[in-house]
Amino acid sequence: MTIDVRPASVFEDVRAVLGPRTPGANVCWCLSHRIPSRLNQELRGPARGEYVAGLCRAGTPIGVLAHDGDEPVGWAAVAPRADTSFARNRRIPHVDELPVWSLWCIRVRPGHRKQGISHALIAGAVDFARAHGAPAIEAYPLDNGGARVDLTMAYAGIRENFERVGFTHAADTTSVLAGHPRVLMRLDLR
Repeated sequence: MTIDVRPASVFEDVRAVLGPRTPGANVCWCLSHRIPSRLNQELRGPARGEYVAGLCRAGTPIGVLAHDGDEPVGWAAVAPRADTSFARNRRIPHVDELPVWSLWCIRVRPGHRKQGISHALIAGAVDFARAHGAPAIEAYPLDNGGARVDLTMAYAGIRENFERVGFTHAADTTSVLAGHPRVLMRLDLR
């Protein structure tokens, strides 16, 4: 298996990883931190996928996808923090005024887990942010201390996986997800 991480600009590939099994289902589509809260609540069912399709058509990749050959097998959401809800989040502090990028969601498709894809996605998101001029990249993973994490809530990532790619602990947060504290991890790209 050779994993190739590419910008997420082809909607069909994004849909393969983030879309629902049932077309009318109301799933996240990784929009909850990308768009204003009011819009996030208004978009229901197929409208969420249509919104993501519009973002893909706009020409700016909305994250990165891991591919095994031509098959999309994983996703990482990455964007300038200023373009996300993390710019205003009171539970996750700003370490400084640097215009950092945020990496807030990692998803690996069932049947492809436990193969190092999340590590490739983190590294690919770092490369993507660097290529777009980011001075640093932040993530807000769970500090689970080795405890088991429910897969539904593991989208934020695990601290250990970010440390393996070179991120360091930059701050504690008051955010808790799935019973585990989240920490702010950062990697300087300058």
